[in-house]
Amino acid sequence: MFPGSSRSVSVFNMIRRPWFCALLGSAIAPLSFLTVLELTQSIPAGILAAAFIICDTGCLTLSQYILLDPILLFFIALSTYCLVKFYSVSHKPFHLSWWLWMAATGFSLACAFSVKFVGLFIILLAGATTVQDLWGLLGELTLTKMTLFRHLLARVVCLIFLPGLVYLIIFAVHLQVLNASGPGDAHFSSQFQSSLLGNNLYNTSMPRDVAYGSVITLRNHRAGGGLLHSHMHLYPEGFGPKQQQITTYSYKDENNNWLIKRADVEHDPSRPIQFVTHGDYVRLEHIQTARNLHSHEEPAPLTKQHFQVSGYGINGSGDMNDIWQVELINQNAGVRIQTVLSKIKLIHYNTGCVLYTSAKWLPKWGFEQREVTCNPDTRDSNSLWNVEDHVNPRLPNLSFQVLAPSFLEKFIESHIVMLQGNSELKPKAGEITSQPWQWPINYKGQLFSGGVKAAYTVYLLGNPIIFVGNLICLTVFLVLYVIWALLEKRGCTLTPKMKERCHSTFGVCCFLFIGWFFHYAPFYTMRRVLYFHHYFPAMLFNSMLSGVLLDFIFQLVEDFFSAKSRVNIYNSSIVISLSIIAHSFYLFHPLSYGITTSSFNTTSNMAGLHWMDSWEF
Repeated sequence: MFPGSSRSVSVFNMIRRPWFCALLGSAIAPLSFLTVLELTQSIPAGILAAAFIICDTGCLTLSQYILLDPILLFFIALSTYCLVKFYSVSHKPFHLSWWLWMAATGFSLACAFSVKFVGLFIILLAGATTVQDLWGLLGELTLTKMTLFRHLLARVVCLIFLPGLVYLIIFAVHLQVLNASGPGDAHFSSQFQSSLLGNNLYNTSMPRDVAYGSVITLRNHRAGGGLLHSHMHLYPEGFGPKQQQITTYSYKDENNNWLIKRADVEHDPSRPIQFVTHGDYVRLEHIQTARNLHSHEEPAPLTKQHFQVSGYGINGSGDMNDIWQVELINQNAGVRIQTVLSKIKLIHYNTGCVLYTSAKWLPKWGFEQREVTCNPDTRDSNSLWNVEDHVNPRLPNLSFQVLAPSFLEKFIESHIVMLQGNSELKPKAGEITSQPWQWPINYKGQLFSGGVKAAYTVYLLGNPIIFVGNLICLTVFLVLYVIWALLEKRGCTLTPKMKERCHSTFGVCCFLFIGWFFHYAPFYTMRRVLYFHHYFPAMLFNSMLSGVLLDFIFQLVEDFFSAKSRVNIYNSSIVISLSIIAHSFYLFHPLSYGITTSSFNTTSNMAGLHWMDSWEF
């Protein structure tokens, strides 16, 4: 729950806890001002850009809470400023300031990417700018090959090697600090879990070799793959015979336990110990329901080209469709199956398919657990499993402390799990999601606390005047840029002053437009659930572009007046713009601090401001 979502939260906690996010959030506007000032050498342009950010209710709302967004926005703004400063000293290559600003850019890029994967977009912007810069240097015939090589090497060191090193260090600290067990353990491999304090695999002792009569759990090797699971519930009508559901489940549960038995004889706990080896035929009996792991030539519930896997039989007895062959990867017959270490496949005896977990989630009748199927393609990497928990009182226990993976292995696995988890994010019940096309037009906000019927509501919505202004400036820039490009192509005569002004302004706007595009367009390709707050990195670049373009337009307007009144016209335009921005913030600021009455209530301070039906406050 957000710290402002309950009126009972103490004032002390509300002030103390989000101070870091608020501090970084408050630094975004100054960094934007400095960036625009460096790009244009115009203080009014910088002030306008900063005003767009300071007076945006969305930016304010994000900065009030303990979220990643203000931290991400800060490092994106810092990366942009450092990048601009680096190119401002490009006339002094290999000077100390040149090295410092390039190194600062690399450090900031690493920090941005460390906060969220969205930080990749500012890396793309820096990369594209660097490629353009190197291409320009390549055309300077006065530079020797050695000098060009030094330029290339400097950028590789500061913009590739340094960010990579910083990112690795940050992640090493992260893994060192967050070293304890938590509710998300089951998303990681058995070996990863063995390094987490408090996890049942940490410094545990279990039998090393799996024997018949052992009770085991099986973990799938798909990134974030779960544990083989069953429960009393059956597949519903229309999904083959009504047999017991088989799924994978991401959390520790008694329904994950299976008894491993020989396929050719009845299970007898008094028999001498016999270990499970590569090539053996086995049955797996679900401990809680006494049904065997089973497959048959019925289509799987979701992946229709695969066969269904179910629980079948009574008290451990079933039929030939309960038999599976154990295959160890790259091993010979007779090699024992080992806890955690062995990667195995379970090949169905009758159909030849392999036990598999898909990327699909069953609907509510399957409790939204992951689908398990029998895949005819036995080479699929998602058909690999390992024994995670192993209980057999007849076998000696060995310490598994040596199983903990190296830092590099944990680093790689963490990223695979994060990427998969990120792509599979689903909205919670009643949660407001949105689409990328809705963001620039401020079509729909995001409820942060309270609700329509609550006594206190915080609603994430961009300042409508600022968002409309940003959208207009974006459109006007594209139109003006096309007109200017056509005039240049046709060789139309412009005054030297106008030509220089257009060239510098449109160059800056192009850079900021590309920054906006890189932080906005990729969301159209994402399949994960999206929210309005994802637009704010792009909005940051749009706001800076608006400040630059408005300053340019005001300079054009003043040229139509006499020299005596030009300064007054220009200053008046700036003051009027700032006044409109400030007044719009005054009107909509209750959305950030919390509204206590509906906007449809005539006594509300938001009365008459519900301009779009899609706004939910």
